[in-house]
Amino acid sequence: MPILGAVVLLIQVCFAFHALRTGRPYWWLFVIMAFPVIGCLLYYFVEVFPNTRESVKAQKAVQALAKSFDPDKSLRERVANLEDCGSVENRIALAGSCTERGLHAEAVSLYRSCLAGIHRDDAEIRYRLAAALLGAQDFKAAHEAAAALAASHRKHRSEDVRLVAARALEGLGRFDEALGEYRVLAETYAGEEGRFRYGALLARMGRSSEAGEIFRRMLRNAERMPEQYRDMHREWLALAREQLQG
Repeated sequence: MPILGAVVLLIQVCFAFHALRTGRPYWWLFVIMAFPVIGCLLYYFVEVFPNTRESVKAQKAVQALAKSFDPDKSLRERVANLEDCGSVENRIALAGSCTERGLHAEAVSLYRSCLAGIHRDDAEIRYRLAAALLGAQDFKAAHEAAAALAASHRKHRSEDVRLVAARALEGLGRFDEALGEYRVLAETYAGEEGRFRYGALLARMGRSSEAGEIFRRMLRNAERMPEQYRDMHREWLALAREQLQG
């Protein structure tokens, strides 16, 4: 029993130290020290667990499960909000929900309706419009929108805009131009999408050896990164593995 008591006391001290070091309210010290087991459990589940990666994963799983039961709930809510108030903010929110469900043409119409008045030259709305045009496979309009945005607002999401333009060029069959853009994005775009699209277009153009090196480089780099990074870019890493196996 003395050993068990010492272990419990050590756990209490560790939790108390964590509370002090992280700037939690001082009353947590009383809860932790006055109620040896319950106090520590309360502190962990209230203050520590919600910030852990496991909690984030659990929240995402719950959200995914909720969507599986009612996938159009948020879309209906956006439509209702727009009916109540046709503000630009509500139209943007509805356009985002449309994009999530592959309703790209509807998103294009909504974003275009927002580009008026004080929002006529809004860089973020123009970027989302370009992305929606890309989703709708209107590659010519998507490239024109991205190019115009890059010219007028050079610093606004410059790499994202460049990626939209590159994908539009690929959609138009202008492979050499797209490849030049992807080559830059492979080095500058955050994450793995730029590298994957560069390798995928190389493979599409019959340059399989170069493409394979890009995919292997992706996987080598990912192994040196934290697990959180690999989780975040799991989709592109899985696609790279499929390319190598195929």
